[in-house]
Amino acid sequence: MATHQFSRAAYDRLKAEFDDLTTRGRIDVAEKIERAREEGDLKENAGYHAAKDEQGHMEGRIRQLEHLLENAEVIDDQRVYTILYEGDSDDMAERYVVGNLEEQVEGADVISASSPLGAVLQGSSDGDTLSYEAPNGSLTITVLKVESL
Repeated sequence: MATHQFSRAAYDRLKAEFDDLTTRGRIDVAEKIERAREEGDLKENAGYHAAKDEQGHMEGRIRQLEHLLENAEVIDDQRVYTILYEGDSDDMAERYVVGNLEEQVEGADVISASSPLGAVLQGSSDGDTLSYEAPNGSLTITVLKVESL
């Protein structure tokens, strides 16, 4: 069962990053480690330790990407919500995408579907006035615009 929903663009970007890290990335880090080994004493070799740290971070990202991609569902109906909080002026409107934090939409922040705002936005339409419970109390928003990507 898919546990991570992504737009096609986000899925393709993550897949490309995974492919790059598992090929070129691993080769580059292995070469850095080999060059650092040639410098001698590994105990006090900063280049060697830096390359090993880079390798560890990269392998962690590879495992993360592998998990995301194995459990991914590509959704065709990605939406951007433009909202305005009650009492704010029109120039304070905010744009949000409800989805996985790996999404990237220029000019919009990404929020989780399980967050109070994310939960209330799903299924909303232009002009809807919605309220939700935030940690600091009840907030009311107006959905100015819902755009499909």
